Amino acid sequence: MNKVRIYEYSKCSTCRNALKFLDQHHVEYDKVPIVETPPTKTELRKMLASVGGNIKKLFNTSGELYREMKIGATIDSMTESEALDLLAAHGKLIKRPFVLFGDSGMVGFKEEDWKKIVKR
Repeated sequence: MNKVRIYEYSKCSTCRNALKFLDQHHVEYDKVPIVETPPTKTELRKMLASVGGNIKKLFNTSGELYREMKIGATIDSMTESEALDLLAAHGKLIKRPFVLFGDSGMVGFKEEDWKKIVKR
């Protein structure tokens, strides 16, 4: 597997588990703090393609900011561009970890799914 770019949040236990997994499988990665440096719109579009075009899969729906901004009530009426602008501006809205490798990506951490990726 080529080097991956992982957007993470240091206080997130799921992100810590993902980093531990990458270390255990000797996968090289660049770690990027998602709150301070959210993914670009280009990277978000790449991830959107990786999740089958479902914009909701990019949102951290259990996050505090998601609830505060009442995005659940407005997400269905947002255009893709509006949603990507919002995600690019607010790293805490993005489901994490957010991992890009080559032309693909994954959001969240499910060890079974990640095992398939590291075998590439």
